Amino acid sequence: MMIPACRLEDLPRGEAHRLDIDPPVSVFRTDDGELFAIDDTCTHQDASLADGWLEGCEVECPLHASKFDLRTGAVDAPPAKLPVRTHEVVVEDGVIYVRLSTEAPNLPPCISARLAGGPA
Repeated sequence: MMIPACRLEDLPRGEAHRLDIDPPVSVFRTDDGELFAIDDTCTHQDASLADGWLEGCEVECPLHASKFDLRTGAVDAPPAKLPVRTHEVVVEDGVIYVRLSTEAPNLPPCISARLAGGPA
């Protein structure tokens, strides 16, 4: 399934656009103009990666500085231990679309517990 994110002209280089879906996904446009989509939530704690710092093909979590590779979803250092999912990005007629991964997301423990009906 492809989800429209935003118009390409509305996403400046070096910025991110967050899709409020469940779980949230963000599209990043690097300074070089490349587009990537990853799950927006850090796998360590409930923090939006769209609020982080984009450098090259990595985004740094705004809470505890783990960095995620936008190409692979891999995490570079603790406290995050699990990668984020990556999603395919397609641009058609000037609109950015995200084709969601079919893999299960790696959500932080506080969100996983809440989805399972436990304490948040």
